[in-house]
Amino acid sequence: MASQSSSASPSFPSPTRSPPTPPYPSAAKISDSPCFPQYTASLKCLEAYQDKSKCQQQFDDYKECKKKEREARLERNRKRSFFQ
Repeated sequence: MASQSSSASPSFPSPTRSPPTPPYPSAAKISDSPCFPQYTASLKCLEAYQDKSKCQQQFDDYKECKKKEREARLERNRKRSFFQ
């Protein structure tokens, strides 16, 4: 039976290293989204009432914000030319 050395510890990433930057804005965290306030409002409503029907306005606000965010992203992509 071979004994392992106690100095051989597994290698873990350094805690001071920041996570890699996403290559494009849509890959960012939800907290970086312009719709984050609507997102948190809908979650807080669910926590408070625990009834989806009472939070429909917050859901609709978030859904509308996400639509506008998506349209803006598509417009940015349309303006960007890949053949320059």
